[in-house]
Amino acid sequence: MSVNRCVYLLSRLRRHIHTRTARSSTGGCHVSPPSSLLHPPHRAAPAVCSRNVSSNSSSPKPPDTSLFVPLSLKTDSTADGAVGAELTQALDKNELLKVLNRFYKRKEMQRLAADQGLDARLFHQAFISFRKFVLEMQSLPADLHIILSDICCGAGHVDDIYPYFMRHAKQIFPMLDCMDDLRKISDLRVPANWYPEARAIQRKIIFHAGPTNSGKTYHAIQRYLTAKSGVYCGPLKLLAHEIFEKSNNAGVPCDLVTGEERTFVDLEGRAAGHVACTIEMCSVTTPYEVAVIDEIQMIRDTSRGWAWTRALLGLCAEEIHICGEPAAVDFIRELMFTTGEEVEVHNYQRLTPFSILDQAVESLDNLRPGDCIVCFSKNDIYSLSRQIEARGQECAVIYGSLPPGTKLSQAKKFNDPDDPCKILVATDAIGMGLNLSIKRIIFNSLIKPNINEKGEKQMETISTSQALQIAGRAGRSVLFREKLRRCTEMICLHPTAEQIEMFAYHLPDATLSNLVDIFVSLSQVDGLYFVCNIDDFKFLADMIQHIPLNLRSRYVFCTAPINKKQPFVCTSFLKFARQFSRDEPLTFDWVCRHVSWPLSPPKNIKDLVHLEAVHDVLDLYLWLSYRFMDMFPDTALIRDVQRELDGIIQEGVRNITRLIKNTDPTITDAVQAQGGRRAPTLGGSGKTSSGFVGRTANHGGHKGPGQTMDNSLAGRLIKDGLLTPGLLLQLQKEWSRDNDDDNKGKGRKKKNSGSRSCRFPI
Repeated sequence: MSVNRCVYLLSRLRRHIHTRTARSSTGGCHVSPPSSLLHPPHRAAPAVCSRNVSSNSSSPKPPDTSLFVPLSLKTDSTADGAVGAELTQALDKNELLKVLNRFYKRKEMQRLAADQGLDARLFHQAFISFRKFVLEMQSLPADLHIILSDICCGAGHVDDIYPYFMRHAKQIFPMLDCMDDLRKISDLRVPANWYPEARAIQRKIIFHAGPTNSGKTYHAIQRYLTAKSGVYCGPLKLLAHEIFEKSNNAGVPCDLVTGEERTFVDLEGRAAGHVACTIEMCSVTTPYEVAVIDEIQMIRDTSRGWAWTRALLGLCAEEIHICGEPAAVDFIRELMFTTGEEVEVHNYQRLTPFSILDQAVESLDNLRPGDCIVCFSKNDIYSLSRQIEARGQECAVIYGSLPPGTKLSQAKKFNDPDDPCKILVATDAIGMGLNLSIKRIIFNSLIKPNINEKGEKQMETISTSQALQIAGRAGRSVLFREKLRRCTEMICLHPTAEQIEMFAYHLPDATLSNLVDIFVSLSQVDGLYFVCNIDDFKFLADMIQHIPLNLRSRYVFCTAPINKKQPFVCTSFLKFARQFSRDEPLTFDWVCRHVSWPLSPPKNIKDLVHLEAVHDVLDLYLWLSYRFMDMFPDTALIRDVQRELDGIIQEGVRNITRLIKNTDPTITDAVQAQGGRRAPTLGGSGKTSSGFVGRTANHGGHKGPGQTMDNSLAGRLIKDGLLTPGLLLQLQKEWSRDNDDDNKGKGRKKKNSGSRSCRFPI
């Protein structure tokens, strides 16, 4: 035996003697690191953050370990080769399995692992991986091989496996070794401190509080126009465009900045002193004299509320003018208390009288010029517009997925006193951003379809705030009576690209979706805030996970504002990302081939919906072009095509009744036939029933005046959009024919076999 080998074995013997002494003196659990002759595992970081927590925050919450995805380790030979087997002997796999299982059952080991961040779930996953590693590796690391050999020979204790088990656990769960750093990165408890430029000045906060059509935004804009410099932050492109035009018409040079557009009034591209922008695009580093934040109540929105939080806390303006509902005043005061800024409140009353009608309209026959019927689904809009025009009246149509130009065109058509169009059918898209000469708002329903966190469609009653926002567009409204709830919801924050990049530095093998999940799981916020809904972000992240992109580009792509319900838009997003990853510019010709430009005018509703999706794809191109200018070079050409497409869509919407008829003529027949049996009911309190959607009469299950109950399966299917009246009529005919055939076969023919057909309300 060589001298070096003798020295090595003697040192190992001394270590085990020391191990026995330590175990007997401490009660039997040895966790100290092995001798320096071996490869020591990294010292574990505690799973619970040890830094001081502010008095207004609870202790750090434990991470959601279900988000921790174990990494796969390579099972090829290590640098040690077969040194372990040479120093000791080959390991008996059967005996080794027994030793590992004894280790797994040791409660002391589970408790020690829990102190290092391995809860029961992670401990089990780590053990399965460790056992597989030990049993399948042809040659183990020398230190681990020697320890396992000693235990199998009775010269070691099963607890000696613990340091090597933890070393393996931290290799497959790297977040365990950097939990302190991850917690610090995701600490969102004092967001006001993220904006040092804003904290360096003493801002004056002025809240213009009032209902819709009270002049609150007008007064804020007047101050904006008289300032040396200013920024207007609105929720919609339409509102930003309106302020942009109003400012320039008033002789105040103003630029326009939205996600898809940059318009500079200076021909050489120099920035003007004033800018009108969508709120996501506002700068929190540029100094202004006056800033206007419109629709502040949207700060509680689970998806976009972070943008209002960022603007309110971060804008570098001497005066911040906030416009919104009176119910938000106390909440904003509380928020500004954290920045040391007082809030001056200006209250406004509605400029035009507003009254709530005490009875429903009952029938479309009772519509009057200036009426607006509010629906919450395209099916309702298509049906009602067809029924109205069948009665000889022309109507305008506005809903959310229409391009801004088409919305403005329809609004202009409705507002024009010389135009024969006197009725408007719209969704809640009219709640903000459009000036409409509405005399009376009629709620076709107060139930709005929404998608929950599981991706399931569900029907929810709109909030009182939403109802008043819509109803405020008119002087009179059919609306339920309910006091406006006080705004007590928390406000929204979201992870930044820099925070996610720091997470990726510590967890380089995690996917972007997983990084965001872990960030939210570890994030610490105080009582005023919550992390925004990241479902759309994760949806896009998962969609392009297989595409090779650097993290920053991947993050930008995943923040793109797209409609994930549109398959064509999602497919285009995927193709954009794939082309981008190849470092191939997305040229005008490439985009035209993808969208099959030029496009023909729509012949039916399906064509119209596709054109709207193409418009969204062009919007996506423009949005990305301002973030990756070299890869999306043909912005001007795409914008020209989009304007032309907007005109095609406008023409389609003007002829929407014909498109509906071309889509499914039986819908019209079914609606008119139903209208002959029962007039559609329109009104408030959610107690509505239209001939197309078959809504229930009221929430309590009792019939009221002019209301019709429909709780049948067919009615519910039609209500949820799973069945159309045309299909229902076809089913009735088929069932009737089947019944007749059955009766003939059984010899029980009746004179009027048609009376046996199934009857369903439609």
